[in-house]
Amino acid sequence: MNRLERIRVALEAALAPQLLEVEDDSHRHAGHAGARDGRGHFNVTVVSEAFAGKPPLARHRTVYAALGEMMQTDIHALSINALTPAEHAGRG
Repeated sequence: MNRLERIRVALEAALAPQLLEVEDDSHRHAGHAGARDGRGHFNVTVVSEAFAGKPPLARHRTVYAALGEMMQTDIHALSINALTPAEHAGRG
């Protein structure tokens, strides 16, 4: 299983998202000092009830916790868009 799949599986297991988008943005950071260690840059959009009542920082911490050790071994940078289903519906 590649990194993208492992990120997806970890977030699905922890957050039961209604929507999950994971994008590997590592190619745009080739040569970047932080990318030289082999860790990647990723963008995630997660829509989950798990974020209800949580401020943005707590939502990000929830995502970091779901990814666990991967934050140290596989991920150099992570852009997070964490929404509740109601917030996501309001964007449409």
